[in-house]
Amino acid sequence: MAKYFLTTPIYYVNASPHIGHMYTGIAADVLARHYRAQGRDVLLSTGVDENSQKNVEAAEKQHMPVQQYVDAMADTWKKAFDDMDITYDTFFRTTSEEHKSAVQAMIAAMQAKGDIYLGDYTGYYCVGCEEFKAEKDLIEGKCPTHKTEPNIIKEKNYFFKLSNYRDHLLKWYEDFPNAVQPTSARNKMLSYITDEMEDISISRQSQAWGIRFPKDEEHAVYVWFDALINYLTVTGYPNNGYEKWWPVDVHLIGKDIIKFHCAIWPAMLLSAGLDLPNTIFAHGFFTVNGEKISKSLGNAIDPMQLVQQYSKDVLRYYVLREIPFGSDGDFSFDRLRQRYNGELANGLGNLVSRTLAMVEKYQVVIENPEEISQQGQEMIKKVGGYIEKFSFDKALAEVWIFIAHLDDVIDSAKPWELAKEGKTEDIARVLTEVVQGIAAIGKALHALLPDTSQSIRELVVAQPIKKPSQPLFARKD
Repeated sequence: MAKYFLTTPIYYVNASPHIGHMYTGIAADVLARHYRAQGRDVLLSTGVDENSQKNVEAAEKQHMPVQQYVDAMADTWKKAFDDMDITYDTFFRTTSEEHKSAVQAMIAAMQAKGDIYLGDYTGYYCVGCEEFKAEKDLIEGKCPTHKTEPNIIKEKNYFFKLSNYRDHLLKWYEDFPNAVQPTSARNKMLSYITDEMEDISISRQSQAWGIRFPKDEEHAVYVWFDALINYLTVTGYPNNGYEKWWPVDVHLIGKDIIKFHCAIWPAMLLSAGLDLPNTIFAHGFFTVNGEKISKSLGNAIDPMQLVQQYSKDVLRYYVLREIPFGSDGDFSFDRLRQRYNGELANGLGNLVSRTLAMVEKYQVVIENPEEISQQGQEMIKKVGGYIEKFSFDKALAEVWIFIAHLDDVIDSAKPWELAKEGKTEDIARVLTEVVQGIAAIGKALHALLPDTSQSIRELVVAQPIKKPSQPLFARKD
């Protein structure tokens, strides 16, 4: 059985998850459900990064030991992903003993290659980003994301000879033009690798929290270096058998972390003698009123509040349909309501309700309700193709084109007029076509809107078919 290994980033646990985190998780879940339905052996990994200095500061504010704090927050994050029905196979934590072993094994492999050395470092460090910043990247001396002045750090650190891998990385980009997507991310990284990439610090001398550097307890492994290795840890690395899953098929990331994933991480793998990822896909930002969602800016949206007001599938529909994956977009409660009423309630919900109401009213027996027509099969195939290209908005658009087609079938045939003329066979023919079309929609939505897909299946296979007691999507005015 062919494998399919995909990952989300792992998330800092210094605050609760917001809709931006769920965006990546939902997209990953769509891919996982899609490939499982194809019979692939899927491994979907998500989880939390607990070795961050942010977490230390958050624990101090709560007057809690750091480990106790990250334990509690890891549970919070796991529950959020569970409540959203993100079908992960592994929920990863960087404080695990398995991860410490994997990090130290990878460092040992890189040291054996001669790619790690001890040196002096001075730089601007943003705690919010957990990243050293170049002076040119600051705006009026502040981090452009967190609007805070970075700390100036002077210390002795271990370095990775990243610059040794410039030519290797450029050759990889040339040989595998689709390895880094979308094109905007690829081009940005090509520019960085060509013009800016230099050796990087991979340890922190002054940090007490974190994985200790091999054979030097005074140093903690730099949080980003440690975090990237999680993708290997979940495969069982460095133990025998990790090769079943590696290389990863897809890393899903936000575009703010492309430098780590699309330059530093591949170079780390090359240094350790490991295969490079098949695909790294960077999605865009959700903004709120034009600002990037940020815990520090206080504009994060709680996805579970939206779920309580609408449903999980409504949230999935909005984030997948509203913003083409890979592009930026602004979150709007008005747009959410518009799409809900116009496309879910008045579109799919109305089609299902009125069709099944006519089946019940005219006492039509639908034989083989789940039989898929050629047109339905073509629609399902197109939807799957778009999913595999990360074009989730186009996949949903294809379904709604088919919904409009079925509405046209009803409106053109006018079953209510056929009833007046006593044309029962024609009514049965029209409603059978539409019911089977609705079944095709349910199948097409399996990965995209799983609860809706299941509801449709339960409605169309029930005998006798009746109008649902509750609409799939009730209007909200």
